Amino acid sequence: MIDAHILIVDDDPGVRIPMEEFIKQSGFAASSATSAEEALALLRSNGMNVVITDISLPGMDGLEFTDLIKKDYDVDVIVITGYSADYSYEEAVDKGASDFLFKPVRFKELLLRLKRVLRERRLTQERVRMLGELTNLAITDGLTKLFNSRHFYNQLELETDRSFRYHHPLSLLLFDIDNFKKYNDTYGHLEGDKVLLRIGQTIKSCLRTMDTAYRYGGEEFTVILPETGGEEAVTVGERIRSTVEADKFIPNSEIVTITVSVGVTQHDYKEEISTFVKRADQAMYLSKQNGRNKVSFLPGDSEPEAP
Repeated sequence: MIDAHILIVDDDPGVRIPMEEFIKQSGFAASSATSAEEALALLRSNGMNVVITDISLPGMDGLEFTDLIKKDYDVDVIVITGYSADYSYEEAVDKGASDFLFKPVRFKELLLRLKRVLRERRLTQERVRMLGELTNLAITDGLTKLFNSRHFYNQLELETDRSFRYHHPLSLLLFDIDNFKKYNDTYGHLEGDKVLLRIGQTIKSCLRTMDTAYRYGGEEFTVILPETGGEEAVTVGERIRSTVEADKFIPNSEIVTITVSVGVTQHDYKEEISTFVKRADQAMYLSKQNGRNKVSFLPGDSEPEAP
């Protein structure tokens, strides 16, 4: 039977007790409560999937209870009432109920309704999971599992807006693997992919939770550093550069050292995103021109130069 925990809420033991027994005999885990307050305590301490509640309860009524559940818990609610003239299906649904039954409740009908609610719940959860996976695929590089360049520009726009709003510094790192074409030509693209994957992992290992890393394209990577000034960003870039250099690759039984050239810049509050990224790119090429395996910093117009 379906793996689910059902909570029955009714102050009438003549209804609550046989309903709980029937739910258990039908293959579900079941608990019960005599009031909304008692039920909320159970919801806080136990993982429930569906609440079956009478609409007439001591203290908080079933509709108020349903409203509270839907605001605070990922739980479906089936509302039961014996007062068909006083409450409507629309009222219950407006509060978030998944179904609405009138007393006297036939247990076989209740079981059918419960199974339908659980089936729809599973389908909804599956849709959410699949949507999450699709969203993740759309923003993730398939090889390195870092974010991709499309997500980079979306996130950079958010971070520059936040930087401007709160006047917090924002820095950008741009990496390029040195002589990567030669490595691919010598050892093959499968070995090259191993380098890309491991460097992506290395970059992530050197960052804070708030920082984000991206495969910018080909052998280029970029990192957004929120609330980080240029001097601190240079330190991060140097940490990544030295960690990459210390790693050893062994293609075809040869020991090979890989290095990266790093460009660093801090956002100028007045500038366009394209200007910000272009300056990081220029800083990276400066590292290339100065012999590779270096970190170079280029400031914006309104920021102090890093020492």
